[in-house]
Formats: sequence, C-alpha cells, structure tokens
Amino acid sequence: MSRYNDNVLIYSVLAMASGALLGAVTALLLAPAPGRETRNRLSDIQEGAGRKIKKYATEARYKMGGKGERNEDLQYDGGDAWI
Repeated sequence: MSRYNDNVLIYSVLAMASGALLGAVTALLLAPAPGRETRNRLSDIQEGAGRKIKKYATEARYKMGGKGERNEDLQYDGGDAWI
C-alpha cells in the first residue's frame, strides 16, 4: 500500500471512532432518563447479552462434539477447516 492509502485508512478509522464517541456522549447527555436508570438499563442489556453468548456457545459445543464432549483432537490445518 502507498503512504496515501495508509493515511486515508488511519484518518477514516479515527473519524469513525471519534464520531462514535461523540454520538455516545450526546446520547447520554440528551437521554430522557436519569443517570441511574440509564446505567441500570445498560447493565441489564449487558447481562442479557452475556447469557445469550453462553447459550450460543453451549449450543455450538453440543453441535460440534455431542453432549458437552470436548474435541481436543481437532487440529488446524492452516486452511478453512479443522481436521
């Protein structure tokens, strides 16, 4: 890649990150609920997401190896599949 492409990529990532940060700050400042309610709501969302991730991981483990068995004999061959 050329130096110009590197700079464009860096500036694009910085612009996106700063826009996301400004959006989050603005949303928190203009939120109609008090801070405590907002924090409680965010905490509930985070706990729900954690439960869903654990559920999906358990389902994936079951589908890959039976009823919770570990597939430690799988080896990565460097391609798109585990053998």
